Order: sequence, then structure tokens, then C-alpha cells
Amino acid sequence: MSAVPGVDIREVGPRDGLQIEEPLSTEAKLEFVDALVATGVRRIEVTSFVSPRAVPALADAEAVAAELKRWPGVEFSALVAGMGGVRRALASGVTRLEYVVSASEGHSQANVGRSSEDSLALIAPIADLVHEAGGHLEVIVAIAFDCPFDGPTPPERVAEITRRALESGADALAVADTIGTATPVRVTDVLGRVMAAAPGVDVGLHLHDTRGQGLANAWAAYMLGVRQFDSSVGGLGGCPFAPGASGNIATEELVYMFEDGGIPTGIDVARVLDAARLVSGHLGKTLPSGLLAAGGPPVPVPRPS
Repeated sequence: MSAVPGVDIREVGPRDGLQIEEPLSTEAKLEFVDALVATGVRRIEVTSFVSPRAVPALADAEAVAAELKRWPGVEFSALVAGMGGVRRALASGVTRLEYVVSASEGHSQANVGRSSEDSLALIAPIADLVHEAGGHLEVIVAIAFDCPFDGPTPPERVAEITRRALESGADALAVADTIGTATPVRVTDVLGRVMAAAPGVDVGLHLHDTRGQGLANAWAAYMLGVRQFDSSVGGLGGCPFAPGASGNIATEELVYMFEDGGIPTGIDVARVLDAARLVSGHLGKTLPSGLLAAGGPPVPVPRPS
């Protein structure tokens, strides 16, 4: 009997999870990262090298990057929005980078102040810089399902961007439901087109749970053959430049779903809940995760004697 294919979950709490929150101290962030490493997660998106004025919560990207050598067994990555961010990241020793291209014009202008086509044109020079440094570039297609400004995103546009990203030197691809409007049928449609446009390339999926469809979308993607997923402990997160975008799918809920279905993740759900409680305390707020609110997986209640 063949083994069930496992999934590779990237924890994005330190970046996507914190970017719309009040800034935490660098020390609190590093404590958060340490708690995440203890879960067994192998990949962590740890910060973004973007304008500190636009995203003040991540203004300490260099300070965080300087401490990542504490955890040599983890693959850390960072988000960039342009050439300046790429140079900052590489100078800080972070060589696994994610570059976002919005599939819609409205979100592209709101997010990075340039057209979607101009963002596409930057992939090649960014890839050259990253590869010269011995790094790895992932292109994330944002607003892959709907845009808060322009409405539904044509699926063929998402497929076109993925094809052109690979032609321009991207090493990996991911598709993002930035404002959490996707449903399983649409996920299957869009990812099917993307995978056809990128044969042989592992395609990742970044989901938000804004409308309660996140886990169903993740399961539909797994059934289609997707094995790489982004999530954030406690359901933290959201895009500051996309009105209505709330938290990511919660890491503990994603792990619980897959592990209960016999699909290995390599992540300890109890440790994920510990990390969620830690960051919840640092932020002074209740996080949206249902599994966190329930206290974790079910435990049998002793029968009265």
C-alpha cells in the first residue's frame, strides 16, 4: 500500500500575520519565531523588506534577519515588493524571496503603486539579482480570484502571469486568495489552469478565511495535487492594501484537518496552539481560530461514576 502524500506547510504568521497589527518588539517577534520552530514547521515567512512607512509593523526586517542563524534547520523567506527590497533582503542574508504580482490593476496600484504589467516586467531583473546571490525566487500571484476594486479576476489572467513568471526566471509559484472570496469549485478551476501553464512546477496556495471557505479550499486543492500551503497561527493576518481582507487560514486548523485525514504534515498541533497563545498574549487580542477557541483537538470527557 503506497503512503499518502504529505503536505508542506509554510508558516506566514511573522509576516502576513503581523503586518496589519500594532508593531511588536523585535524580541517578541523572535520569541514568536522560536515557538514556531518548536512546532516542527520547516518553512517560515519571517518578514518583508518593504517601506517601513507603508508597513510599520515590519520596519525591523534587518534586525529580525540578523538573528535567524539561531535556527539553522529552518528555511526562512521574506516578501519583497521591488528592487530596493530585494537589495535590502540580500544584504541582510535572506536569499529566499517572494515577489508579489497582483492579477488586477486596481490592487496593483493600491499595493505597490504601479501597474500589473510593470510588476511583471520586474520579475526578470529581480530573478537575476536573486540568482546572482545564490538565492531562490518565488512569484506569488495576488488577487487570483477577486479584487476589491476591479471585481472578479479572469482565471486566464492568473494562468498567464504564472506562465510569464516562469519564463522570466521564477523558481516557484504560488496563488493567493488575498481577500478570501474563493470557493472549492473556483479553486479547482484556477489551480487547474495554473498547473497546466506550469507543468512540473510545484504550485503553492495562500488562502484567507474571510468568508469561511479556507479549509474547504485547501482540501479541494489537495485533491487536485497541490502539496504546498501557507497558513498563520491563530488565523492572524490580512492585507493592508485590500479592503475587507481578514486573516489567513489558521495553521492549527489546517494541520488538524490534514492529520485527521491521514495526511502527514510533520507539525505538532499542540505546539502550534502554544505559539498562537503566545502571539495572542503579545498582541493583547483574541485570535479568530476556532480550534484555538475550542482548546485544541477533542478530548473524551470521563463518564460519571
